Amino acid sequence: MEYIPRLITEKLVSLSENFPAVVLTGARQVGKSTLLDHVFGQKAGTVVFDPVKDVENARQDPDLFLDNHRLPLILDEIQYAPELVPAIKRRIDRLKSNGLFLITGSQQWGVMKTISESLAGRAAILELDTFSNYETSKKDQLPVLMRNWLESSAGFQSNEISRLNLNGTLFEQLWQGYMPKVQFLEKTLIPDYFESYQRTYLERDVRSMMNVSDIRQFARFIGLMGALSGQEINYSELGRDLGLSPHTAKKWTDVLASSYQWMEIPPFSLNPIKRLSGKPKGYLIDTGYMCWAQSISSPKALASHPLSGAVFETAVVNELRKQFSLMSPKPKMFHWRIYSGAEVDLIIEYNGRFFPIEIRMTTNPSRRDCSGFLAFRKHYPNLDIASGLVISPVDTYRKISDLDFCMPWDACIK
Repeated sequence: MEYIPRLITEKLVSLSENFPAVVLTGARQVGKSTLLDHVFGQKAGTVVFDPVKDVENARQDPDLFLDNHRLPLILDEIQYAPELVPAIKRRIDRLKSNGLFLITGSQQWGVMKTISESLAGRAAILELDTFSNYETSKKDQLPVLMRNWLESSAGFQSNEISRLNLNGTLFEQLWQGYMPKVQFLEKTLIPDYFESYQRTYLERDVRSMMNVSDIRQFARFIGLMGALSGQEINYSELGRDLGLSPHTAKKWTDVLASSYQWMEIPPFSLNPIKRLSGKPKGYLIDTGYMCWAQSISSPKALASHPLSGAVFETAVVNELRKQFSLMSPKPKMFHWRIYSGAEVDLIIEYNGRFFPIEIRMTTNPSRRDCSGFLAFRKHYPNLDIASGLVISPVDTYRKISDLDFCMPWDACIK
């Protein structure tokens, strides 16, 4: 299978040269092991841990385990051997060198809590996502488009922007999603892949993170969350739909987020307390998984499906999140909605400015699609608000109102 370079490779190498350990987290099967093996495999040994078997007695005698391996060492799926983390800390403190350990994990609860407490200041933490549009199109440059927009949106010119050569049409890309494996599968096998993926995810990740008495009910919960991707989340209503308490619905949503299957964007408010108490918008991490969970059988079926707009919004939000993750510091993402019904899909905060973004699955965005921008500006007249941006499947970047622009969802810098 062809190796597709990952955008975070340069950052991964830099962190390994400046920290004793690097922890690479992310969802199951996003390519963590493949990336580490490709970048460090020639000089580092690898141990893959198992949820049942105590590999090389690492859990029983972690110091002896480390004594039997040369460094640098790749430790894959360390959430299955948490007893090893204190021994790693002791080894790091003794050797006082960088690039000793490269660690992967698929669960925030299992990895992040233990490592953040035990390896504070010793380990850099980096998240690997599913493929981005840049990666699926095999673009050999970093995605600087949105960074440039945030830094100089007024100076953008249409002749500076082109479109990526994606692996298929819009609906083909959305339907198959961005998991690495599906990029190389026959289309007829993609539903089988996601069925296997969910079974493994439920049996390995979910069961190890919490006591779910009915795993089939949790599977139905995933399907419901897929149907709600791109919407505000009300945990009372969410629990009622499945006969769960609001507390259980929130806990199960946290499980999805902690295993990198779900993300939430808080509501925008100048009051930080309201950001915490308001309803977040939630998104599944992969549109292919979302389509499979809704039994959408093909790209053609997706094109006429009532959720096609939500699938498109999910793809765009995740693409923006992937681009922002390469920036330091990362821009903050919010959504905005008021009781009158006015709303903006995304508000990006960067360097004290606020950038409103709408996501529309139309090839002809117009001034009407900027109504949320106008309402946002009227609601916050003293805020530094930049030009608005409508992201849609258009061919070119162009102006659609006095202040606002539209841009292709697969745009890049020429």
